[in-house]
Amino acid sequence: MTAAEETGVVAGGSGSLDAEAVTQALVDRLFESTIGALELLSVYLGWRLGLYEILAQSGPTGVEEFAAQAGIDSRYAQEWLEQQAVAGILDVASGAEAPRDRRFVLPAAHAEVLAVPDSLNHVAPFAPMIVGIAGALPEVVDAYRSGGGVPYERYGPDFRAGQGAINRPAFVHELRDWLAATGEVHDRLSGDPPARVADVGCGQGYSSVAVARAYPKVFVDGIDLDEASIADAKQVAADADVSDRVVFSIQDATGLSQMGPYDLVWIFEALHDMARPVEALRQARQALKPEGSVIVADERVAETFTAPGDATERMMYGWSVVHCLPASRTEEPSAGLGTVLRASTMASLADEAGFSNLEVLPIENDFFRFYRLIP
Repeated sequence: MTAAEETGVVAGGSGSLDAEAVTQALVDRLFESTIGALELLSVYLGWRLGLYEILAQSGPTGVEEFAAQAGIDSRYAQEWLEQQAVAGILDVASGAEAPRDRRFVLPAAHAEVLAVPDSLNHVAPFAPMIVGIAGALPEVVDAYRSGGGVPYERYGPDFRAGQGAINRPAFVHELRDWLAATGEVHDRLSGDPPARVADVGCGQGYSSVAVARAYPKVFVDGIDLDEASIADAKQVAADADVSDRVVFSIQDATGLSQMGPYDLVWIFEALHDMARPVEALRQARQALKPEGSVIVADERVAETFTAPGDATERMMYGWSVVHCLPASRTEEPSAGLGTVLRASTMASLADEAGFSNLEVLPIENDFFRFYRLIP
């Protein structure tokens, strides 16, 4: 049953619910969305100011004590703590009437979501991503009018940090299993002589570092066009003590064939952002060793357009209209793929780039679909 059928609304039908009920349903939905947006902005404050880490370490905490530990004004501390408690994010350990006598607790189950960067449940980075998008929205409006694009760097350090952090847990915990789903790739990365890997669109480098940690023999070249992301990536590699095997450079994917040959070219959630994806895939194919592989991971959206869509489809279109599509149109000509890269489109891109076949890998994941492109 579709959402329209569930609500009794059928386009052009005489059996529709009355217009007032339909209007009220959308009013209610946007009202709840507004609450959610405001609460996400409060999560941003906690993320940016390090408030959740303090709460995770301190146990039940009063306003003055918390403000002193966090280095913030006590009146702001009180308002934020109360808001977090009203939102159900914090518990109140003491029901004292006087605000300054209340003690607030971050439940352990919530700490995992908000203050444990490597947890697969760590979704707090969505907050800085939204803040970064909000900062660029005036330029997005202009792009809609002009048909131009909005450069990635205009979304600022908040978006960059959020995007790196939101995928970091999956790289830490799941990347090796993803690659192991193709036995040949796993065996080559594990064997001798040491394999070479290109991580295209590496961002802050968490994926490149994860490959190097999962396979201690490999050498990884991480490339990205964003200068700030590459600077971050170099620090991530240094902190992980893999700088001897992981090298980052500001490089367009269309120059990849000059950097090879590679045993694996890996493109994680970056192809849909590229202005010239076919050229990038063609370069990846040309950069391979004879037995090399190209693996692309992109969004697990529906096979076909269906409206209304499920939660994943809604989220991916949400990112697309305000970020991915505008960012991809900074260069012209641009394929203008947007975030919603369907499997059929991926197959067409691979075919145009000269690959003989495309295999969807048997990897269970709620958000990503994995493709092996066969030369």
